[in-house]
Formats: sequence, C-alpha cells, structure tokens
Amino acid sequence: MAKKLRVGILFGGRSGEHEVSLLSAASILKAIDRRKFEVVPIGITKTGRWLTASGAQALLTGAAETTPAALPPSAPSDAVTALVPDAASLGAASGSGKLDVVFPVLHGTFGEDGTIQGLFELADTAYVGSGVLGSAAGMDKDVMKRLFSQARLPIVKHLTVIRTDWEKSPRKTVAAIEAALKYPLFVKPANLGSSVGISKVHDRKELAPALNLAAKFDRKLVIEQGAAGKKKARELEVAVLGNDDPKASVVGEIIPGKEFYDYEAKYLSDGSVPVIPAKITAAESRQIRAMAVEAFKACDLAGLARVDFLMEPDGKRRIYLNEVNTLPGFTSISMYPKLWQASGVAYADLITRLIELAVERHKERSRTSFSFEVQN
Repeated sequence: MAKKLRVGILFGGRSGEHEVSLLSAASILKAIDRRKFEVVPIGITKTGRWLTASGAQALLTGAAETTPAALPPSAPSDAVTALVPDAASLGAASGSGKLDVVFPVLHGTFGEDGTIQGLFELADTAYVGSGVLGSAAGMDKDVMKRLFSQARLPIVKHLTVIRTDWEKSPRKTVAAIEAALKYPLFVKPANLGSSVGISKVHDRKELAPALNLAAKFDRKLVIEQGAAGKKKARELEVAVLGNDDPKASVVGEIIPGKEFYDYEAKYLSDGSVPVIPAKITAAESRQIRAMAVEAFKACDLAGLARVDFLMEPDGKRRIYLNEVNTLPGFTSISMYPKLWQASGVAYADLITRLIELAVERHKERSRTSFSFEVQN
C-alpha cells in the first residue's frame, strides 16, 4: 500500500476573509480522501497566532483566540515546524513530522497575495495553488489588469488611484476620475477578495464615501466603469485547473440578489442564484473558456483559479475579463467546486487533483538550480 501523503490544511488568517476561510477549510477537512492523505489541520488566528491539533479544531468553532493550544515561539509542534515563522529553522522538520504538501485555504491578504507562498518556498514545501508571483499578481487588481492588457484580453475602462493622492487632493482625484470614466462606477481596494470594500457608485455624491471605504483596505484603489452602463452586466465565471496545461470548466453565471455580487450577496444572503451551465451560446462559451485559460497563463497561475467575466446583457453582448481569483471560496457549494462538478469532477476528487498538481509543480521546480558553481 502506498504511503499516505501528509497534507497540512492551513486556514484562518489575519485577513477580512477569515470567516470565509473557516467555511472552506471545514468543507475540505470533511471531504478529503483520508485513505490517501494523512490530514493535519493548521489554523492561524485573527491576531496571527498559529494553532495545530485541538487549537486548530477550536478555531473552526470560533474558540481559538482563548485556547491554550496556540503554539508558543519556543516550542512549535513538529507538525508545523517547517512552516511556523517562529521555528528555529524553516527546514528543520524531518521524519513523521514533515508535511508533504500544504493546502492553504487562506483567502485574501497574507494568504492569497504571495505572502504565505514565499514561506512555503523558503521551507521547500509543496503547496496547492499559484506561486509567489502569480498569487501577488492575481491579488492586485491594478497589476492584474496590466497583465490582461499586455495579453490583449478585453477589460473595462478603469483608473487606479493611490490612497495618499486621494487624501491630499480629493477634488483633483474626483475630477480625474470623472474625466476618464462614466457613471456608474465600481470602486475597489486593489488587494482584497470576496468583494470586501467594493461599492457601486451611481453619481458624484456616492464617490467620496466609496473611495474612503476602499482606502480602509488598501493603498491602491481601482475605479472601474460599469460594463453595461446603467444596466446590470451579466456575471459569468469559469473554474480553471492545472499547471502548465490548464483546463477550463463549463461556464456558470451568478444572478445576484443585490445590485451586484458583493460580500453579503456571496456569503450572507440566499438571494443570489447560480446558473450552471450559463445560458449563453456555444460560441460564447468557447470564447469565455479560452479567455479564462489565457488569463490564467497571463498571470502565471498554477493549480486553481476562478476567472470572472462581465457580459453586456443585450445588444452586442460584449464580454470583458473582470479578474482571476487564485484561492476562491472552496465550500462544497462554492462556485469553483460546483463548476467542476458540472464538468464531471466530484468535490473530493477535485481536492485530490489539486494536491497532485501541487506535488507535480514542486517536482518541476526542483529541477531548477538556485546556485552557480564556477567550472575550472
């Protein structure tokens, strides 16, 4: 019988998407194939403390901030010795304590932006998902759009504003936005997910509050022109899976219960309706799926990503690439797993495939030399 891979499921974190991470991790822990994998839950509290064993389980129930199982800096658990920043040596773990793969389920800041991926690279540990560059690019909506433009992928008109510029010169900033874009607008923090801090702006009086809200979450603010003018754009999504040869799922559509698919519509309301597959033509489906793969490659992604699109509701039905999400919601009813289920890949099998892709990518990376010896 083949040896089980030891897989660390890492969840929680300091971002505004902490609670979403807990939901995703609970679903993965329930569904993962324990005949193939030895599972090690690892939690990070909102204050940044690392937890394992009973402490990690407590985090899933909301009791972790007071649990005594938090790892003290002087005595990290052997299960996470290779990962905890306070460990004496990132690569010191060996034997049964060594994790073969980490599955980070850390949505948002510090988990989806390349931060934790850099730690995995230092620890020389295989991990699910994109690397440092891809994760950072997929998190930063400003950089992401630059890469999309370079790849000649269609995106909506937009403008990026630096927080300090907005605070120093609000009138000048508003004038620049109104000169470049037409209402309605969407104002977003450049580096955040799950639609946290996003506002739809219908006119000038709503612009300043939206910019102030976004500025709470990031130093860069992205302002986008609505894809369908005063009408609602259709919101389409594709799940991408793979490394160097990624594949796209069927296309799905979200019909938001609110004016747009914000945090409340995603996680706190029953009003949003997923339609899988989306009611679009075969040609539109092929175009969107091809664009999803191109977006995945343009940002140098790996493992998984959900790629989001906007479509004009009528007329020319133009399609715009909106963004990539390198660690999308991963509950059994989240769009990423549901899109693959509709494409013939069951939830548990999807988890297994992502772990296999992590091992595959780590092996490929091990072929790379990181030192240079002068030959005599």
